[in-house]
Amino acid sequence: MRPFRFGYQVRTDNPEQLRREVQAAEAAGFDVVCTGDHLGRYLSALEPLAFAAAWTERVRLCPLVLNNDFHHPGLLAQRLATLDRLSDGRMEVGIGAGHAFPEYEAASIAFDPPALRKRRLAESVEILRRLLDGERVDHHGEHYDLSGLATIEPAQQHVPILVGVNGRTGLAHAARHADIIGLTMLGKTLSGGNAHAVRWEPERVDATVAWIAERAGERAGHLELNALLQAVVVTDDRRQAAEELSARIPGLDVDDALSTPFLALGTHDEITQHLLACRERWGISYYVVREIESFAPVIDALHYEDRLS
Repeated sequence: MRPFRFGYQVRTDNPEQLRREVQAAEAAGFDVVCTGDHLGRYLSALEPLAFAAAWTERVRLCPLVLNNDFHHPGLLAQRLATLDRLSDGRMEVGIGAGHAFPEYEAASIAFDPPALRKRRLAESVEILRRLLDGERVDHHGEHYDLSGLATIEPAQQHVPILVGVNGRTGLAHAARHADIIGLTMLGKTLSGGNAHAVRWEPERVDATVAWIAERAGERAGHLELNALLQAVVVTDDRRQAAEELSARIPGLDVDDALSTPFLALGTHDEITQHLLACRERWGISYYVVREIESFAPVIDALHYEDRLS
């Protein structure tokens, strides 16, 4: 069973606050510092990771996740390899197919149907893998055309790639090509463009994880499964927290809120036991959160459990 890893996703655009947060995350035992990738009044995805690398010594660095439609894989590979060199081999690559249609509209980028965006993502992942592995790439595909392109070599021999995707076809490709799969189990994008209906029923997660293992074949034991904890609520009343969240999140049942790997509700001990149960049932060992202080005791407890095992 894989040991736990924990990522902290930064969202501030204040340089001093960002420095404090990445240093606090490292001190609290987080393993990875993550960013997001959205157009608008946000910091971009990669530059804050270079900033974080300069202020930390140990934590790894991962955009969670890059919108593939905003980045050409040939140009992106050069930037990622450079960041890996400058951070002494701490980069991981998180990438997905994109979903926030208002951002596409604002930038006059075509928002293609999901199947097309996922095919483009799959092609991009294969190109990134080859470039980051040091190949000189000739590629003439449906979406990208490269002739003898190479990039600077990363510091790592193998830069891990995390693919965040939904759907059987996208997950099957990720199972064959990614190192880490970011599970989301989200439904349709809602009218605002950023929120989603959720599909967090435990039986659906069972089926998704089984599908990934089946399509991965011999690679299954090498895949790491990731989940973004959409909420961490430290409370003495788990059910009340679940009821409040289910009233706000479309498609979320109270019992599902208590069992899903995408929420962490309860006392620190209850959250610890919940994540242990999620790893036991689904193999999810890599969690990303947006809180440091309230989640740090859980990290301590789960790292302690790993040391005992």
